[in-house]
Amino acid sequence: MALRKELLKSIWYAFTALDVEKSGKVSKSQLKVLSHNLYTVLHIPHDPVALEEHFRDDDDGPVSSQGYMPYLNKYILDKVEEGAFVKENFDELCWTLTAKKNYQAASNGNRMLSNQDAFRLWCLFNFLSEDKYPLIMVPDEVEYLVKKVLSSMSLELGLGELEELLAQEAQAAQAAGGLSVWQFLELFNSGRCLRGVGQDALSMAIHEVYQELIQDVLKQGYLWKRGHLRRNWTERWFQLQPSCLCYFGSEDCKEKRGTIPLDSQCCVEVLPDREGKRCMFCVKTANRTYEMSASDTRQRQEWTAARATMQAEMELKEEEAARQRQRIQELEEMQERLQEALQLEVKARRDEEAVRLAQTRLLEEEEEKLKQLLQLKEKQERYIERAQQEKQELQQEMALQSRSLQQAQEQLEEVRQNRQRADEDVEAAQRKLRQASTNVKHWNVQMNRLMHPISPGDKRRVTSSSFTGFQPPVLARRDSSLKCLTRWGSQRNRTPSPNSSEQQKPLNDRDKTAAPAPTSQEENLGPAPEN
Repeated sequence: MALRKELLKSIWYAFTALDVEKSGKVSKSQLKVLSHNLYTVLHIPHDPVALEEHFRDDDDGPVSSQGYMPYLNKYILDKVEEGAFVKENFDELCWTLTAKKNYQAASNGNRMLSNQDAFRLWCLFNFLSEDKYPLIMVPDEVEYLVKKVLSSMSLELGLGELEELLAQEAQAAQAAGGLSVWQFLELFNSGRCLRGVGQDALSMAIHEVYQELIQDVLKQGYLWKRGHLRRNWTERWFQLQPSCLCYFGSEDCKEKRGTIPLDSQCCVEVLPDREGKRCMFCVKTANRTYEMSASDTRQRQEWTAARATMQAEMELKEEEAARQRQRIQELEEMQERLQEALQLEVKARRDEEAVRLAQTRLLEEEEEKLKQLLQLKEKQERYIERAQQEKQELQQEMALQSRSLQQAQEQLEEVRQNRQRADEDVEAAQRKLRQASTNVKHWNVQMNRLMHPISPGDKRRVTSSSFTGFQPPVLARRDSSLKCLTRWGSQRNRTPSPNSSEQQKPLNDRDKTAAPAPTSQEENLGPAPEN
């Protein structure tokens, strides 16, 4: 994944260099040439059929970066094998395309950087830049790289001087959030941070930083090496890297003569002086023993110590990587559990909403029944007034209205029982919601604990925490309108006829029994899951 990101950064520069009109699109013929060159430099088998099929001429016109990415990922980046190609050659291809369009000489006409030095600084910029496009380098990384180059030339800038130097570029980089690579190269070409250092010293410093950060060269220098077949001694330029020890014909590193693989089975031993060679040591691998001789004891000690130090650092890195992998696995498991808890909470909320809607419908039905009951009551009052005039008709009408009223009360009782069952469902849903909320908070605390790295020697305090469950407000219930009507009827009819009193009494008794009991708003929360 890291190699893919580094390759994409260089390819992005090549793509933007081909975008002459700055429209975000490149013609298919140019992308076809670029893809062919990437096949060659990355040592990937060519697929001319897929190349012609993807970039055949049609009416679509130029291709954007988003349109080029599927082909780039499928046919190029997915087939790249680390170690099967020379990364420097790949970077040189992309640099050649972008430098022709974007790299300009310094504003004063004097260029402090040669083309090779500018290429190495471009590689260092890509290595330290953020993984966001367009690529920029934040001021902290700029400061680090400038200090690294200056320290290689035995120069050191004060804090105030360095801040003043970076402040001159801050206005141009303020909108983008950092420096682009061309602004970074202009910083060196202008010579504002070099204090009169010559071009050769600057080139050597850039080359040293490039070898350390890009090529992972831990140590380099001349050593005498004994041949495997002719058994003669030849002076070679050696470079120690984390995985191998390379040797070249000279320090320009153009003619690579061999590579000594360094793995866990490899070891370094000091040899006694013999055959006129002093300060000898050997590197033993699984297949061969390489004898070498340093110029003095100090050089031999540096080379042997560098190998031991590198091996210790690699072991520490492997241990750290194992811890990181374990931590990532724990975080992924925690995330899965948190997702499950969130899904439970969402389900509980949906259930609660469904119950709320059902309760609302029941309340509406209850209101409708109450309205009907009020209408019946009004009719009954009219019949009572007419009873004084027509007693015979009143008795018949009262019997009819009493039967209707009784049926309405039975229906009202049934509606109230349904509402009571709905209230019980709401309370059950609320208990589930509170339990889900408690689980979410508990796992959030657990995840926050895991997000803090544990340093050696730290003691982890065991703390207990309790969570207050989420208590949604209990739905308010409405007072029964029937009870009010019954009370009003009892006051109005204090001296009614015996039949009227007997008809009102069952109504009042049913209201008293149908009045809903108040519900408690406090629920005991379930215990939090054990840590």
